[in-house]
Amino acid sequence: MTLAARGVWLAYGDGEARPALREVSLELEPGQLTVVVGPNGAGKSTLLGVLSGWLAPDRGEVTLEGSPLAALRPRERARRVAYLPQEVAPLYDLPAAEVVVAGRFPHHPPWSGPGPEDLEAVRRSMTATDTAHLARRRFAALSGGERQRVLLAAVIAQQARWWLLDEPTASLDLHHGVGVFRLLRRAAADGIGVVAVTHDLNLAALHADRLVLLERGRVALDGPPEAVLRDPALVAAYGRELVVAEHPCTRRPVVLPAAGETR
Repeated sequence: MTLAARGVWLAYGDGEARPALREVSLELEPGQLTVVVGPNGAGKSTLLGVLSGWLAPDRGEVTLEGSPLAALRPRERARRVAYLPQEVAPLYDLPAAEVVVAGRFPHHPPWSGPGPEDLEAVRRSMTATDTAHLARRRFAALSGGERQRVLLAAVIAQQARWWLLDEPTASLDLHHGVGVFRLLRRAAADGIGVVAVTHDLNLAALHADRLVLLERGRVALDGPPEAVLRDPALVAAYGRELVVAEHPCTRRPVVLPAAGETR
């Protein structure tokens, strides 16, 4: 069930001179945790939007199992691909559990209420994301980190074979950020195809099977974290403000800010 981008090019408005994506080609496999990294404005969120089918490329195409993703009806696409964008509106002040129930929409007829299978999927996903205690709380009243975990629960409840997640650890503390990446790692081990965008290079280094570095809308590096994070192109992409060292326990690379002014 390969998800692939082939020669994807996308520009916003009259941005032909500086497109968000430039001839991006990627072939993604289920059972892998692929993490997309890069500096601000590199095209990471745009790439995830195109892979999910929410954005249509100007040139090139996205395929799922060899067939055009754009040919799928929205409900059928949602059964296969779950997408968590970077920003989500407060959803009309619904209780958190109802936000998660919304993730079940591809699995039952329109305007029908959730059945026992839906409610069980919601219960499991909220337990997995440590949000069960928030079930009756209003989504709009939750903290940023709590909202993020509720939205991740909705993705899990959707039971798609692909999860596309834009900054899934945004607003999360260290404990919950690590917990989310461990959850993504387990999902990939169970055969889910997981693609996540993050600015946390060290969480990516510890958990990803594959890193894709975007720079100015192009794929600059693509490979295992150990190779990508030690490549000079990574430091160049971030403006030479990084130092790559070695984790004392895992021996994997860790990324630190370069020494600068201390006062």
